[in-house]
Amino acid sequence: MLICNFADGMRKSSFDTLVFALVLLLALQFLNRRSADQLPEPPQTEQTSETAFTDEPPVGEAMEEASDEYSDAEFQDEADASEAVPDGLEIPQAKEGRVLQRRGYVTAYADLWRCPLWTAWHLTANHTTGPYKRKGVKYHEDDDVPFPKGTNADYAGSGYDRGHMCPSGDNKWSREAQEDCFLFTNMCPQSHNLNGGDWNDLEMKCRKWAEKYGDVYIVCGPVFRSAHPRTIGKSKVAVPDGFYKVVLCMRDEPKAIGFYYDNDDGHAPMASYVRTVDEIESLTGIDFFPRLDDATERRIEAKANLDDW
Repeated sequence: MLICNFADGMRKSSFDTLVFALVLLLALQFLNRRSADQLPEPPQTEQTSETAFTDEPPVGEAMEEASDEYSDAEFQDEADASEAVPDGLEIPQAKEGRVLQRRGYVTAYADLWRCPLWTAWHLTANHTTGPYKRKGVKYHEDDDVPFPKGTNADYAGSGYDRGHMCPSGDNKWSREAQEDCFLFTNMCPQSHNLNGGDWNDLEMKCRKWAEKYGDVYIVCGPVFRSAHPRTIGKSKVAVPDGFYKVVLCMRDEPKAIGFYYDNDDGHAPMASYVRTVDEIESLTGIDFFPRLDDATERRIEAKANLDDW
């Protein structure tokens, strides 16, 4: 009897001990979980820094990219801020040519001659200078026109320069504009002395006028007097007999002036090249500044005096 009572006591004691142990274990787990929930989250500084470093370019490259982008945007914003909405006054009316829109100009390219018939652009005071010089920019073929077309090989050893119609000096305001003006669809074979002499003088004079008046509209191109002109290179790029340029100013009292240069090595005062726009229209068969009202167009295209500029 004593043994049975003792055994029953032991069983009850063991059961109580087991229950107490389980309760104690559960209580400890609850306390640990609650304590963990109340702890602050670890700082993310190291992980954030690592992620930013892997996603961004190296510091030097990032600074260089930011600097280029900033200066380009800043310069372009300054140029755009003072310019009116483009009105297209520079675009002539002509039936011939493949019209190509470029960053700084529009040109009508003649597949037959492998050179432009006319090139037109709106030159503003802000476009007369800029950080994008011609150094390092290469002459290049235009992918938008078919073969045969002008190439460096055609001009090599020809005795003629790759003469810009819209000049490099008018496109320093934009990297893209500077590159576009070196397309062969903006080039004509031009006498070296003319290209670097009297023609260059007129280009610089036009920039002076743009600075003086705020803006001018310019159209220029080649003149072919023969249906079968001389050609250069395997692509048979036609050599012009001469070049024209017409300039329109709409500030204050509207006025216009034209110029014609033979494609040779001569040198003469600028006034000797002056023509009226009407004369250049007769020479080329192109209607310049057709968006002007008829009365203004007739008046300003009938006279030209360099002293008025």
